[in-house]
Amino acid sequence: MATRYRFGVEEFERLFQGVKHLELLRGEIYEMSPIGPRHVFTVARLDKKFQALLGEEAVVTVQSPLRIPPRSEPEPDLLVLKPPLEAYAERLPEPQDVLLLIEVADTSLEHDRAKLALYAEAGLPEVWIVNLQENLLEVYREPQGSHYRLRELVPPGEAKAPLAFPERPVPWS
Repeated sequence: MATRYRFGVEEFERLFQGVKHLELLRGEIYEMSPIGPRHVFTVARLDKKFQALLGEEAVVTVQSPLRIPPRSEPEPDLLVLKPPLEAYAERLPEPQDVLLLIEVADTSLEHDRAKLALYAEAGLPEVWIVNLQENLLEVYREPQGSHYRLRELVPPGEAKAPLAFPERPVPWS
């Protein structure tokens, strides 16, 4: 009989330190698919926009791990975190640090949508999925249990302001 083994975040970090493109989700390890040019471009463009818009008011990280104890450590495309940057010198960000999480999804759309339950359970206040397949921004707010109560679809050409910065709309497309 085969036994499934589930990893905790500490064990995952110890055993797979330095191994790229892996995510720990609910104790299981997922190899992330390679990213294409549209994905890379979209992430870089959003990073540049958020850095310019928020300056020192937030910490923006690109494809960095988010520690969700006890058994998850996803690597979203962008994290907008509470400052200061020095708070993360000796530890990975955790849910209470997150102002906004952004996934850019092309071939990974279903996988990224499946992670919404994990993000809601962790209490992340807002998640954006940049849906490259349909050219839409999916905005998720108000976590409740394993889902988000609010879902908004933002078409290209429209800007969206994050909850944490309501006076600063971001042109996402």
